[in-house]
Amino acid sequence: MKKDLGEFTGKTVEEALAAAVAATGIPAEELQPEVLEKGKVTFLGIGSIKARIRVFTEEKASDGERAVAFLEGLLKRLSIDAVPRLVREDEKIEIDLETADSHAVIGKRGFILDALQSLAGAVANTGREDYKRVVVDCENYREKREETLRRVAQKTADKAVRQGRKISLEPMSAYERRVIHSALADSTEVKTSSEGKEPRRYVVVIPNELKPYYRDRRQGGRNDFRRGGKGSSRGSFNRGEYNRDDRRRGEGRGEFRRDFNKPHRRYTEEEKAERSRVSGGTGMGGASGEQPAYKKSSSMVFGTFLGNSRKDGNNTPTGGNGEE
Repeated sequence: MKKDLGEFTGKTVEEALAAAVAATGIPAEELQPEVLEKGKVTFLGIGSIKARIRVFTEEKASDGERAVAFLEGLLKRLSIDAVPRLVREDEKIEIDLETADSHAVIGKRGFILDALQSLAGAVANTGREDYKRVVVDCENYREKREETLRRVAQKTADKAVRQGRKISLEPMSAYERRVIHSALADSTEVKTSSEGKEPRRYVVVIPNELKPYYRDRRQGGRNDFRRGGKGSSRGSFNRGEYNRDDRRRGEGRGEFRRDFNKPHRRYTEEEKAERSRVSGGTGMGGASGEQPAYKKSSSMVFGTFLGNSRKDGNNTPTGGNGEE
């Protein structure tokens, strides 16, 4: 694109071009002169005509203008009715999108606008040695979103301090993560860090004073905390620890199992007689050899026979349904 620098005159075309260089500060090789009048020099200067030229230069688009031109073509290809406008270009480039359908430009949580901003930033910084920040906005969405993010950052910090634990925010773009970091940069109670990988990178708010139970859980792992493992403050109540402690002390379930598995001691005849006397003749025969009397139930009993067989010839057990 050519830029018109105006007309310049001189006795000759060369002098007119020199005047253009002096006025614009642009080297002669970068100027494109158009000769309007070659000029004429007469004897004694009578009837002389000055040379007149119009000077042009090839206008180089700025970084912001290149980004705007790129967005114009991209929006047209996406069939989005929006017009990008360069707002300013100094320490950063600001571009505003004018449209009647802001939702189509902004998208859910600004995802479309963020994508357009990333692409525009890549185009604007092509060939640059130092990176220049590019902000693409629509209907002042950026300012409203930043205000919301600052409120979220403060509420999250208060919650992290109150509960004494780390709190992770939802995945955000690099631009929104910077807003969170900036909002809590001066806090004396929390610090922030970014974790995860793009595009699901997120901010973690960490209180300076973590509560003890949280440290234990993080050291031993989440499952250890639930099961009473190494990092749990409830480890002493873990079922496995309880059984192991009992076995060490010779108490509880482990000791019971050992007693239960021991073979039963056989009682002597004297011990049997003594137990029969104390129990009133139930459980085993007495010293006199008499059989204990059993009280029959008035109701029919089903199950295993519990009585003793008689040795007087009437060997009819009563059990089950009463049949032989």
